[in-house]
Amino acid sequence: MVRRVAVIGAGVSGLAAIKSCLEEGLEPTCFERSDGIGGLWWFTETAEEGRASIYRSVFTNSCKEMMCFADFPFPEDFPNYLHNTKLHEYLWMYAKHFDLVKYIQFKTFVSNIKKRSDFAATGQWDVTSEKDGKVETAAFDAVMLCTGHHIYPNIPTKSFPGLEKFKGSFLHSREYKGPEKFKGKKVLVIGLGNSGCDIATELSHTASQVYISSRSGSWIMSRVWDHGYPWDMIVITRFETMLRNALPTAISDWLYVKQMSRAFSHENFGLMPLNGTLRKEPVFNDELPSRITCGAIVVKPNVKEFTETAAIFQDGTRQEGLDYVIWATGYRYAYPCMEDESIIKNQNNEIILYKSIVPPLLEKPTLAVIGLVQSFGSAIPTADLQWNAPSWDVFLKRLEMGPPRFSPFSLRYGQTDTLQADYIVYMDELASSIGVKPNIPLLFLTDPKLALKIYFGPCSPYQFRLTGPGKWDGAREAILTQWDRTVKATRTRVVHKMPNPFPYSILLKLVPFLLLLVAIFVMFN
Repeated sequence: MVRRVAVIGAGVSGLAAIKSCLEEGLEPTCFERSDGIGGLWWFTETAEEGRASIYRSVFTNSCKEMMCFADFPFPEDFPNYLHNTKLHEYLWMYAKHFDLVKYIQFKTFVSNIKKRSDFAATGQWDVTSEKDGKVETAAFDAVMLCTGHHIYPNIPTKSFPGLEKFKGSFLHSREYKGPEKFKGKKVLVIGLGNSGCDIATELSHTASQVYISSRSGSWIMSRVWDHGYPWDMIVITRFETMLRNALPTAISDWLYVKQMSRAFSHENFGLMPLNGTLRKEPVFNDELPSRITCGAIVVKPNVKEFTETAAIFQDGTRQEGLDYVIWATGYRYAYPCMEDESIIKNQNNEIILYKSIVPPLLEKPTLAVIGLVQSFGSAIPTADLQWNAPSWDVFLKRLEMGPPRFSPFSLRYGQTDTLQADYIVYMDELASSIGVKPNIPLLFLTDPKLALKIYFGPCSPYQFRLTGPGKWDGAREAILTQWDRTVKATRTRVVHKMPNPFPYSILLKLVPFLLLLVAIFVMFN
């Protein structure tokens, strides 16, 4: 008998889940609240209840070669970093190419998910959905929660005394769509994450003054890296991960800080993180330092309190005449469709997931949360692997051995904080579970050209389709030609051919280590 799977949400994670179900011979039914696919990446002019919401100007922070589905590259003429409309276009192309749309029930709201009375024996769930006023409940062998974590805004109003007196307006970044209504206004953005920095830099061109308040600071990175290539194609490599993990912590931390500070002094710009060595996802913004230099954005510490017209900061400074406060303070994690939300959340309101996927205390591991983990890499290839790894039977056997030890592959979420997984280590762990991790030592013997590209080059998603379940015949060629597609997107005027960036990037990475080794040798001899 074919096992039925309920997929909740038709965004990136939901589409990956539908496709994986079909590849495994399962029968997926995807419930999507809106009338289209894309989830977070489907822009609407107003924030809709129960859906993620983005602003009009959002671009991706991962480049197209590092964020595609592993067996479906982006068109080569697409830009390296994509506007949300281009990514939404790509998701439709993916859904149509693999014939996924027919498995999606649009305008269908899932109001309740609960264990069936015989769950301990069957692992089945009752899923209640509503469409056009009609309510239905159906039994499923498994449930995939693919709703993401950008729906329920975290607004820390209780942390700011006097806010009730403030006569200006305030809104969450979820409600922000564009800069038009802020023209000539004084705006305070609270939060130094990606959304906060994007909104602040965009507003700095139309508002009379923008202030951005940060409690703990952030590393700011540019999408453009060595020789103008995408940052993630240079930084996210197996070679660099090996070096980082092999070095003593003190040296690794020093190199990390040096790397993060390569473009400008974060201390001089008031951006230095309180814990500079924490492997927290940096903020990607190509414009923020220049807008600070021009005075269009002023960086401030955390707000101590509000008055009717002003914000008083922790350093005692005061800013009068504020018209707007924008909360760029992230999101809280909630699954109101779960009748028993304690399955996912514990008594401290933390989300605990084994392998960042499965609630560890279920009698049968037939519930998975896809796409919630955050790492120093793209969400699309992560979600693509998460659904498959490892099989339910493997989960069950591992869980029978006792409660799992928390590691980079387990996940604890508080209301606003996340555990950042090491992207390559996490992906390899998932890939090993299902037999799709590339065997690099063997490749050095059988296909050295490919092995060099895999080990020293970008850890692009194609690596996980070279072998095993879901093998894609085009994976090898996609890896060998990924730099060609990257260059084509920017080299839109005919010029002399540039040298291959590959050897130079490796050399640049090795120089600091060699210098460090020389310094250590001199110190101890």
